[in-house]
Amino acid sequence: MSRTGVDSLDRSIDKTNVWLADVAANFGTEDRRLAYRVTRSWLHTLRDRLPVPIAAHIAAQLPELLRGVFYEGWNPSKVPVKYSKDEYIARFAKDAQIHHAEVPRAGRLVTAAFGKHLSPGAMNEALGALPADIRNLVAASDGAASEDASKNSAAHSGIAEGKRQAETPATTAETNPGGGGPGGPQ
Repeated sequence: MSRTGVDSLDRSIDKTNVWLADVAANFGTEDRRLAYRVTRSWLHTLRDRLPVPIAAHIAAQLPELLRGVFYEGWNPSKVPVKYSKDEYIARFAKDAQIHHAEVPRAGRLVTAAFGKHLSPGAMNEALGALPADIRNLVAASDGAASEDASKNSAAHSGIAEGKRQAETPATTAETNPGGGGPGGPQ
């Protein structure tokens, strides 16, 4: 039975669900909301740091639904945004609603999940365009996903605790004193 009545949209929803399930599995959880938040944050922070042709190459390989998420709010005339490692972490944490200390792990887990679906060339091109300090935050190490997935409940509760900490005013002020990350409020 078709959910939307449009075959291509139904296929995109199915593919997106597979991608999000892979992200959730890497976190050792079935929490699709968490998987969506970190995926969206990963897509936007990566997208805004890449030159337009490389961002378009990544977007072309995404399911239609995730491609829409990728392009949401994008202004190609203002990229790449040259933000520091700390600014990257602050933006990722705010958008994903996780604590800034969880960003490196979250970035690596999403990269590992997306590495199953994106061509190695596109992933390598995108990661290669990042400054080394940011690339090291998100580059998946061999076995990172399986090691982290084995920590499932403890890892998920750490992310959930990080979300609560990220929502406190003191943490928000410490990690994002400008009030909206690179480019101002979003």
